[in-house]
Amino acid sequence: MAEMDSSRNTVLSARSALKASLENSRALTAALHKTGQRVDRIGQSLPRLEAAVRPSPAQKCTFVAIADHVDRAVGPAEAVLKVHGSIQELQKSLVSADPSSDLYAYLSYVKQLEEALKFLANNCGLAIQWLQDMLQFLEDNSVSREPYISNVRKSLRILLELQATERRARFDGGVLIDAFRRLEREFEQLLVANSVPVSLVLCSSKKKPFIAPPALPVAVIEKLQAITERLGASNRLSWITTAYVEVRVSNAKRSLEGIDLTYLVKQVAGSEDVQEVQGWINQWSDHLELIIKNIFEVEFNLSKDVFCKTGSSSDFSTGCFTKIATESGILSFLQFGRKVTECKKDPIKLLKLLDIFAALDNLRGDFNRLFGGTSSLDIRTQTRSLIKSVVDGICEIFWELTDEVSRQRQSLPPSNGSVPRLVSFVTEYCNELLGDKYRPLLEKVVMIHQSWKKEKYHDQLLTSQICCVVKEIGLNLDSWSKAHVDATLSFLFMMNNHCHFSNLRGTKLGDLMGDSWLKAHEQYKEHFMALYLRESWGKVVAILRPDGSQVYSSPAKVPNSDSIKRGYKAFNEAFDYMYQKQSSWVVPDQNLKLRICKLLVQSLVPVYRNYLQNYKLLMEENSSSKKHIRYTAQGLETILSSLFQQKVTKYRRNRHAYWIGKIKDAMTDNFRPTLMAV
Repeated sequence: MAEMDSSRNTVLSARSALKASLENSRALTAALHKTGQRVDRIGQSLPRLEAAVRPSPAQKCTFVAIADHVDRAVGPAEAVLKVHGSIQELQKSLVSADPSSDLYAYLSYVKQLEEALKFLANNCGLAIQWLQDMLQFLEDNSVSREPYISNVRKSLRILLELQATERRARFDGGVLIDAFRRLEREFEQLLVANSVPVSLVLCSSKKKPFIAPPALPVAVIEKLQAITERLGASNRLSWITTAYVEVRVSNAKRSLEGIDLTYLVKQVAGSEDVQEVQGWINQWSDHLELIIKNIFEVEFNLSKDVFCKTGSSSDFSTGCFTKIATESGILSFLQFGRKVTECKKDPIKLLKLLDIFAALDNLRGDFNRLFGGTSSLDIRTQTRSLIKSVVDGICEIFWELTDEVSRQRQSLPPSNGSVPRLVSFVTEYCNELLGDKYRPLLEKVVMIHQSWKKEKYHDQLLTSQICCVVKEIGLNLDSWSKAHVDATLSFLFMMNNHCHFSNLRGTKLGDLMGDSWLKAHEQYKEHFMALYLRESWGKVVAILRPDGSQVYSSPAKVPNSDSIKRGYKAFNEAFDYMYQKQSSWVVPDQNLKLRICKLLVQSLVPVYRNYLQNYKLLMEENSSSKKHIRYTAQGLETILSSLFQQKVTKYRRNRHAYWIGKIKDAMTDNFRPTLMAV
């Protein structure tokens, strides 16, 4: 139904325009008829003029020449008479018409008036030229007929006055300038009434590929096009471009109020850790895509549509769009990215810079298309500067990773024999760099950086650097293992770390290092586990076997009570000492911990149980020996099974807790040369 009403309105507008054109044509016909009558009267008066000057042959020749000038001036004069009446009628129509009720009829009146005024000025110019030639001819030939010369001069004044009609119409107060201003006001009113802010929150929740909807109804865009076309033909686009930018900037800012962009104006010091702003970086990436796709894409298309019928449509549309984007805050987004590049260097910053690069790279085609015009030079310059800072920052941190790891070699290993936080962080970090999210980005960044340096890129650059980082970690472990005074703790430390590396099987880093590398760490893990068991709990088991043989199998071999007392006392002391010493030691890998505890139980508890059983009769006869038995076999098993438990604190909930939340920050500290704790 709405479409039928719209079509009917269009037909009515066209009918009005045609009716007005028909009336103007009739007016022109009437004017032409009257002019013809005047010409006939001029023709009838020429014989009398000829007779009046016939006595003088010289005058006769002169007035023959004058007649030629008159003939030439008649045509333009007739045209002037024709159009002057039409202009008056059009002026009346414009004064009474309203662009808001029938825009297209109003535009038709304006166009007809402009054409009529231009036609009037051109024909006045021709008539003036011939009359001026006539006047000059009369003066040169000393024609002394003052009334005739006076009439010529009077006609010239009238024509000059008529010629100035167009100029007066374009001055303040002129009918044409008033019409232009009414069109400008109608343009602004159409924009204001139909500009609706975009719900960016709703847009961010959509999962489908984005297709930018039209910013305004099609009928409104067509009206704006008609106005810009008419005003553009008269070089009157300055005011409406300013109004257009103001309205659309206001609308864009109202759209941006739906998301929190306060972080864009936060001060980020160059010495600040990137962890302090990493939450903002994630928001920045999402928000940048939102405004590019949902605001600037829409504004770009709208500017192009509205100004498509002007003489220099691309210049006007791109100029307006650039102002809208600039005043809506695109430069604030680029400046925030620049602030992040100036933060303190650390490995997490590399990941965050890769996130920024990913956001910019994903929008590269949009940026090139939206900001490719000459008016967007400043935006392009700042975008290129940001990309360069991001690429340089990523490569600088990446190539310094081996040096950062090696600087930690002089620090102390963990006192509980666990995997150093640096080792855990670096292996997880390398897995992140090799993962599907970051590896393609890092390869692209390195390739770009190599091209800037005029150096050749090859596929092994990235993997070779990561292998070097892992090699540096191995050298650190060798150095840290020697820092443990207790050899048993050193064995446990190496067992834990080789277990950590062998557990990388199936990860990106494990695949890179290869099967032989993983198997070697598995073998080293077994080797150091055997050394640990032998040099620690193996000595405790040996106390129950003083001669190195199995437990005694017959009463004949049972030692005296003093020997039993000394044996139990020695066992209790050795067991208590070993347990107290190792009670704070940690085996991070759950499977390895269960395996070691099981081996300890299997090697110690059966021997202890048999020892108790073999001396049961002796303990019953000598009640004083019972006080030396501190542990039951079950109690011993419980104690051994409780070893190597990882302490749960509010800072570390599991062995990967550092990778999430605030622990990530603590882990990164180990990468900084100013901190020495591992």
